[in-house]
Amino acid sequence: MTNTTNPILIFFLKLLVLLTVVFGIHIVVLNYLNTPLFNNLIIASYSINFILAIIIFVALYKLRKKYLDLLGFIFMGGSMLKFAVFFLFFFPAFKQNGSINGFESASFLVPYVTCLLLETIYVSKLLNNKL
Repeated sequence: MTNTTNPILIFFLKLLVLLTVVFGIHIVVLNYLNTPLFNNLIIASYSINFILAIIIFVALYKLRKKYLDLLGFIFMGGSMLKFAVFFLFFFPAFKQNGSINGFESASFLVPYVTCLLLETIYVSKLLNNKL
């Protein structure tokens, strides 16, 4: 029996569920700490990290056969792209008051690391020809 599941769709769904759970936990923690729940561009951060992770994975998946030896470098380039987006769009907003606090950092880093973990697992599968 052949495996006909679409790895891009599976990645999309797993990332969506994972980020939804992490977002829920993030909001619960913010609520517990009596801080504003939707400040610090938290929704934009989760959304942009989600979209960029999907774009990066689709690119890696499409390039896996032709550029297998370069996938790791392409993956690192995708991570650099995410940080470029952070420094272009999030950093100026966070820096408006003169400093970046822990809540602002967490609003970007939590979804970034979450996406990075799942992307790393899937890139490993791509590199080992398991997708």
